[in-house]
Amino acid sequence: MIRSMTGYASATGSLPPHTWTWELRSVNGKGQDLRLRVPDWIDGLETALRKELTAATARGNITLSLRMARDEQAGSLQVSDTQLTAVLAAMAEIEARAMDAGLSLAPSKASDIAALRGVLEQTSSDDDVVPLMKALTQEATVLIAAFNAMRESEGAALENVLTDQLSQVRRLTVQAAELAQARSGAMADTLRRNLARVLENSDGADSDRVAQELALIAVKADITEEIDRLAAHVDAARDLIAEGGPVGRKLDFLMQEFNREANTLCSKAQSTDLTRCGLALKAVIDQMREQVQNVE
Repeated sequence: MIRSMTGYASATGSLPPHTWTWELRSVNGKGQDLRLRVPDWIDGLETALRKELTAATARGNITLSLRMARDEQAGSLQVSDTQLTAVLAAMAEIEARAMDAGLSLAPSKASDIAALRGVLEQTSSDDDVVPLMKALTQEATVLIAAFNAMRESEGAALENVLTDQLSQVRRLTVQAAELAQARSGAMADTLRRNLARVLENSDGADSDRVAQELALIAVKADITEEIDRLAAHVDAARDLIAEGGPVGRKLDFLMQEFNREANTLCSKAQSTDLTRCGLALKAVIDQMREQVQNVE
């Protein structure tokens, strides 16, 4: 199956305290142009992603972006030994003074002490890039698969369009051959009349030489080779589409050959009907060339 060069895929993921968003998109390009925007603090991530994208694609301007966020509130609570010691010492002194003054204080609860400023501290653990790297590369594989699935879906639509256009070229080629055959009798009569006029009005003209020149004109007007080559190009294009894979460059080259034969056919037409047929061929080939620009 052929694939389109345009595609898009996105995904989100998380591994506390990190969350992230992927975006992978591509547009048409002459070659494979990869642009990656990923965090540089995860060693080896860009290299791994570039390697996987290189293997999974052949052509297109491809952009992969990864936006990451960190939950700064995530982490564990830890008792501050220094602050707790100071708080307990202060509480002991307060209770002692209260007793000296004949006052009775209510017992303190742990929750009351923990609520005091500085007793509990929020700690953030250092980022461990090993599990993070593993999670990201696994998600990237799924993302690229979804991206290529979309490009294959668009490629299936392209295949249908190109197949229909090739059928149109085939029909117009057959029609051109029929018109050329119908034209041959009229051309022969015209050439004979022209030859007779030249011989009547040219004293001492070499009739054999004149006949050779007229025969050369007839040969130059023959479109048999163009018809045969157009038919061969249709078969070649169908074979490439059936082959699938990254055949866009080959199809693009083939479109140039299609256009060359159609131009030559029009230049040799010498018939209104054949000229119309040649122009219709050129129009279909031009439409086909535009579609081929999307093929990977």
